[in-house]
Amino acid sequence: MHAEERLNLILSRVRRDGSMRITDVSGELGVSPVTVRKDVDILAERGLVARVHGGAMRLDGLPDPASTSPEHPAEGAAPAEGPRTLGMIVPSSVYYYPEVIKGAKETAAAHGVRLSLAVSDYRPEAESLQAARMVEDGVAGLLLAPSPVTPAPDASARAWYDSLGVPFVLVERRPANEGAADHVGTDHAYGAGLAVRHLLGGGRRGIALLMRGGTPTAPWILEGYRAAMQAADLPQTVIDLGGGARGEGPYEKGVSEFLAGVREGGLDAALVHPENDAMVLLQRLRAESLAVPDDVALVSYDDEVAELADLPLTAVAPSKHEVGVTAVELLLRRLAEPGRPRRRVAILPELRVRASSVV
Repeated sequence: MHAEERLNLILSRVRRDGSMRITDVSGELGVSPVTVRKDVDILAERGLVARVHGGAMRLDGLPDPASTSPEHPAEGAAPAEGPRTLGMIVPSSVYYYPEVIKGAKETAAAHGVRLSLAVSDYRPEAESLQAARMVEDGVAGLLLAPSPVTPAPDASARAWYDSLGVPFVLVERRPANEGAADHVGTDHAYGAGLAVRHLLGGGRRGIALLMRGGTPTAPWILEGYRAAMQAADLPQTVIDLGGGARGEGPYEKGVSEFLAGVREGGLDAALVHPENDAMVLLQRLRAESLAVPDDVALVSYDDEVAELADLPLTAVAPSKHEVGVTAVELLLRRLAEPGRPRRRVAILPELRVRASSVV
């Protein structure tokens, strides 16, 4: 069993039962108590469990979601006079964020809390207005996934959400100017590295990164790709597909550059973000009589619809539901303990291997 699988199992056990003993899990999984103890330390550092002697337990103030409901909160849950509504602002409700929203909604409901949702449609000017309206309506705290601002604000400027007057947690966004804020998000650099190492393990050496550089995820995917390729001492090929329509301008130039690299023998694999571009590239490769994965291995990023492609695509799959769950838990802890240290929790994505990268 991989380390991340053990972490998920331990976390599920603690959330379900309220606590776990290291010796019990060690015997069940057939690993040493030292290994389980290290896993507990990792979960505690991520702010997901509390260490206790001989094991771990749920964080104070967070009842077991499986045994609570808005009508019948568990013993120890927030009292009726506690926070009843949390606000959530996301840039989209149709791509990437539906599972994040679902995780947040389920967790809020399990704690007797209502979730109020707003969608900004990637309009930065709308987000601060939506947040101000929610605060006026009496939300106790906010879950925020702000759109990136281009150009970036001056380093001395405060982000708009720093003046909200209510606690907040940033979701899939790092704090602007590295300010102090609770934050939960996917470790996209780890995800990109996971994809590159998978392709390297299959014997690929000419691995390109094709992406649209303007997405909020792009900088961290680029960081992970560069680190993994540098560690393997291999040349890096980064192709920006631009922000326009497919078949035009930078997109067509980028695809042509990649196809030329494949035909010349320098490229034999690609990590592609976002995922819809990976699916279009798959069709283009096959139309050019290039076999996938024999000639070119593909890995897409996000795993929204990758398995539905003509040839199911191997994909990096962020744990979106877990991001939503953890965001609500962080915010409820902040409301219960305003003076507690700030937390930044990184959720590791998974690699789902399918036909496009079998080598």
